[in-house]
Amino acid sequence: MSGQTFSAGCLVALRDTIERHVASDAAPGAVGLVHRRGETHVMAIGTTVVGGNEPMARDSVFRIASMTKPVTAAAVMMLVDEGLLALSDPVERWLPELADRRVLRSLDAELDHTVPARRPITVEDVLTFRLGLGLVMAPPGTYPIQREIERLGLMGFGPPDPTAPLDNDAWMKGIGTLPLLAQPGEQWLYTAGSNVQGVLVARVAGMPLSRFLEERIFAPLSMVDTGFWAPPAKQGRLVPAYHGSGAELDCYDEPTSSDWGHPPVFEAGDAGLVSTVDDFLAFARMMLAGGRHDGRTILSEASVTAMTTDHLTASQRKGGTMILGDGHGWGYGLSVVAAAGAQNLRPDAIGWSGGLGTSWFSDPTEDLTAILLTQRAFEDPSGPPIHHAFQAAAYDALA
Repeated sequence: MSGQTFSAGCLVALRDTIERHVASDAAPGAVGLVHRRGETHVMAIGTTVVGGNEPMARDSVFRIASMTKPVTAAAVMMLVDEGLLALSDPVERWLPELADRRVLRSLDAELDHTVPARRPITVEDVLTFRLGLGLVMAPPGTYPIQREIERLGLMGFGPPDPTAPLDNDAWMKGIGTLPLLAQPGEQWLYTAGSNVQGVLVARVAGMPLSRFLEERIFAPLSMVDTGFWAPPAKQGRLVPAYHGSGAELDCYDEPTSSDWGHPPVFEAGDAGLVSTVDDFLAFARMMLAGGRHDGRTILSEASVTAMTTDHLTASQRKGGTMILGDGHGWGYGLSVVAAAGAQNLRPDAIGWSGGLGTSWFSDPTEDLTAILLTQRAFEDPSGPPIHHAFQAAAYDALA
C-alpha cells in the first residue's frame, strides 16, 4: 500500500474498532468497508450467527432497510432526466389517489376534522418527504390517524415488513383515504414518501419497481446481489436478523425461512432491499462520480446535485431531529450534513442508515465512502455506538 490514501496503522485501528464492538456483543459480526480514490479495504469480522462458527464474509447478504431510500430516489431522478417527470409536477397526474387532499387541523384531530390542502403535492414534495404523510413520533395508537393507518395495514409508517399483503394499487387506495398530517411542503415526515416514490416510478415507467431498478441501476453498476429478496441460490449468504437490548439478542428472521426469501407483494421503496457491501459501494461511487460509472452516465450530474443538496428549512430540520439527528438536513432519499460535528461527519457528507443494522456515508470533499453492515437492528434512530465509532475511525484512517 502506498500510504497516500489510507494510513496503514489507522486501518489496523479501524479493524480493531469493529472487533472491539463485536466482542462486546454489539453484533455477532459485521462487514466494514472504506473506499477512497480507487482504494478499497474490507473487514469481515465475527460470525453470521450468535454463538455460531460460520465466519462473516465479504459477500454476506444483509437487509439494508432504509439504505433503500437513496436508490429509490435515484430511480425517480432518472425519470426526471428523461423528461417523463418534472420536480414541480403535481403527482396526482400519475397518483390520482393523492388529488384533492385534505389536512388534519391538528395531529390529535379526528379524521374528519380537516381543512383543504393549499396546493397539490408535487414530485419534489415526495422526494423531500414534505408531502404531508409520514411517521408519527408517538407510541402506536396514540392518535386517530395512527389507528387508521394500522387498521388499513399500510406499510411505510413503521419497520420494514416484506410480508405486507397490499400491492401498489391497494396501498395507494388506502393512502388516498387518509388526511394529510401537514400541508404539502410544510413539514419533514419520515419514510412513507419513499414508498410513494416507488409506486410513482412503477406507474410512470410502466413496469415493476424491481425491474426498473434491475435494468437501470443494478445491472449497469454490477450490483449482482441487490434486490427485494434473496433467491434460493443466495439464501446461504443471507445473514440472520436480530433484535434485542444490550447483550440479549433474539433472531426474528432466519435465512432458511426468511421473510426476504421470496418476492414481496409490495416492493417497498423505503426499506425493502437486500444487498452486500460491494454492491452498495458501487452505488455510492456512482453518486460521488456525479452519476457516472465506467464512462457511462447513470444519472445526470444535475440530478446528483439535487439529491445531495439539503432542501430543508431550519425549522424542518429541527422538527425532524429525532430521526435525522443534530446537524443533518435532507436531500432526495438521503441525509446531508448541514453543520460540523454531526455524529462525527463533516459538512456536505451524505448517506443514511438502515434500521436493521446498516450504515453508509460518503464525503465528497475527501472522496471517502464508509459502509458498515451488521445484522443487529437499531434500538433507536441514532443507531448503536459501533456505527458512530466506525465512522469516526474511517476519518482517522485518512493519510
